[in-house]
Amino acid sequence: MPPRLPLAQAARCCRAPTALSSTPSSLVSLFAALSVQTRSASILSSLADNRGAYNKRIRKGRGPSSGYGKTSGRGHNGQKQKGKIHPWFQGGQTPLIVSHGRKGFVNHLSTEMTVINIDKLQEWIDLGRIDASKPITPKELIQSGIMGRTYKDGIKLLARGNEKLTTPINILVSRASASAIAAVEAAGGTVKTRYFTHQALQRLVKGESVCTDKPLPVGRRHVKEILEAARRTKSPLYRLPDPTGRWEMEYYRDPAHRGYLSHMLKPGESPSLYFRVPVAKTVVTKSKSKKELEREMNPLLF
Repeated sequence: MPPRLPLAQAARCCRAPTALSSTPSSLVSLFAALSVQTRSASILSSLADNRGAYNKRIRKGRGPSSGYGKTSGRGHNGQKQKGKIHPWFQGGQTPLIVSHGRKGFVNHLSTEMTVINIDKLQEWIDLGRIDASKPITPKELIQSGIMGRTYKDGIKLLARGNEKLTTPINILVSRASASAIAAVEAAGGTVKTRYFTHQALQRLVKGESVCTDKPLPVGRRHVKEILEAARRTKSPLYRLPDPTGRWEMEYYRDPAHRGYLSHMLKPGESPSLYFRVPVAKTVVTKSKSKKELEREMNPLLF
């Protein structure tokens, strides 16, 4: 690294040739300027980075003299100290997850509902995105965008912000909480729950099905009527499905859930398919004989 000269000395060096023609002593001053150094060459041994520009990497477990641990919990020798071992490696034996299997399972038949709260529904009504003067079905909810771009196996109504509901609505959803049902009915509206599937919701949006709260008629007497209605239409529509599982059937048979199958219950009948409401027991007394009646009337005679 060449020595550095101050600016004043460099200017003198540049002006020196001009004075060379006038006086021969200018050579002395020129060499004097070149020989002057403000810093010695020993600066090379003290060069360092700026403070904070370089962070020295701390290597732990590289011997006791380093001050940062001897083995760092890896032990003295072996593959686990010198190499990489997968956390599920068990020394070469058959892994326990293979011999015993995994715990639990994924229920692919479970339903996942899209949640709609009352405060969001009232906000959409105030903005004019949902017409509260007409029945609100899943088709209107999906087309309004209140559920986002994706919808799941059904729609569930929850009661967050129920104090904000001021408009009476007639809504049809898959499920509804008890507090949501109470809030809607307190505002003068009605709630009804019906069984839907993901494919049924898709057909409703495409116009391939008609939303109704009536169940599928069962019996031979309805076959002729349904076939005639299908012949009159050029493009027959898909009927909405009805529940086939026990839990769904009991849910939509329950009047507390405002299920669309609750009309199937007889007076005093439980919505459960297997457990009936216990009947009040009547105590049957045995008729007393003539001798027992006489003993009660005249106990002193016996």
